Amino acid sequence: MRSLTLGHSPDSDDAFMFYALARGRIETGDLRFEHILQDIETLNQRAMRAELDITALSVHAYAHVCDHYALLACGASVGERYGPLLVAREPMELADSRRCRVGVPGTLTTAFLALRLAVGEFDYVVLPFDRILEAVAEGHVEAGLIIHEGQLTYERQALHKVVDLGEWWFEETAMPLPLGVNGVRKDLGRPLMEQVARLVRASIDFGLAHRTEAVRHALAYARDMDERLADRFVSMYVNDYTVDLGERGRRAIAELLDRAHNTGLLPHPVACEFVET
Repeated sequence: MRSLTLGHSPDSDDAFMFYALARGRIETGDLRFEHILQDIETLNQRAMRAELDITALSVHAYAHVCDHYALLACGASVGERYGPLLVAREPMELADSRRCRVGVPGTLTTAFLALRLAVGEFDYVVLPFDRILEAVAEGHVEAGLIIHEGQLTYERQALHKVVDLGEWWFEETAMPLPLGVNGVRKDLGRPLMEQVARLVRASIDFGLAHRTEAVRHALAYARDMDERLADRFVSMYVNDYTVDLGERGRRAIAELLDRAHNTGLLPHPVACEFVET
């Protein structure tokens, strides 16, 4: 029996994706998975040190760890004309954010990279992703970059949307915005990497085929959301691209990383390596 570390975020879409693996609902043969739930920026930082065998990653972070990790073709979080939001206490234009202090969920997140592509330089402070809405509402920062379920709940705190970065990206490129992916360490060897890919794909397929129970499992990780809203959020980020990125999803990742490199936000070009299911 071999145990592998598997890192993912404590949010409802990741919980949905990994439900079958976490609860033993699919057969894993001689593999066992140690589930490690941490926020995405912590996982990004751990990936920089290649600490975990399999881990959720921001697409942005992958550019810095591609020597150690390959990408699974399944398990991605991709927004088709929607994505992370920039919100503020008062209505403002996107260009105004250059003169604001913005709370961000981490400098390796794809949300941060997309906002840099959209507005260039801006003043920011890194905050836990689940504290950003509160920080904006209480005036500690003028604007906040929102990921995860806050994209559906920000209006409860009377905040205003400045930009949906998924909409902005689609207007720029006519492509979806790839946000999160799953990386597997290359030193596991190709046969084991492919076995991991098949099991992650099987877990996603199981959740989609047993949606009610998978959403109820995910509800435990859905902050301030009822079952209806949790199901809506899962629907946003567990979609056809999650089952398999396909050519369009892969081109979107390449476009994002190419643009980031061409504008000086990444130090080198990135050639993505994928592991098929």
